[in-house]
Amino acid sequence: MSGSDELAPEDAKIVTLARSSRARTGAAEGAAVRDTDGRTYAAASVDLPSLRLTALQAAVAAAVSSGAPGLEAAAVVTDGEPDEASVAAVRDLTATAPVIVANARGEVVRVLATA
Repeated sequence: MSGSDELAPEDAKIVTLARSSRARTGAAEGAAVRDTDGRTYAAASVDLPSLRLTALQAAVAAAVSSGAPGLEAAAVVTDGEPDEASVAAVRDLTATAPVIVANARGEVVRVLATA
């Protein structure tokens, strides 16, 4: 799969949101998640002296703090691969949500299937 145009429109939207979050902040990663109510949450990686979160962890935290009952899908835009802790944060809310991994151009590199 190469490019968000091959994704379902809802999934392409979270890739775009993740990409925008990364670009807006100049962060190493951007991520977005869609909850089971259809709401989306986007975040960039956080690298402070007292707090470090990957973008995916930050997006999941935003969803949880807003009362999201579960997740339908997640996307992360990164130059590498999401780490285990990031994927685990998604799996904490649901084991069935795909994690879409895209590069800086928004091209899908891989989709991590259900656990």
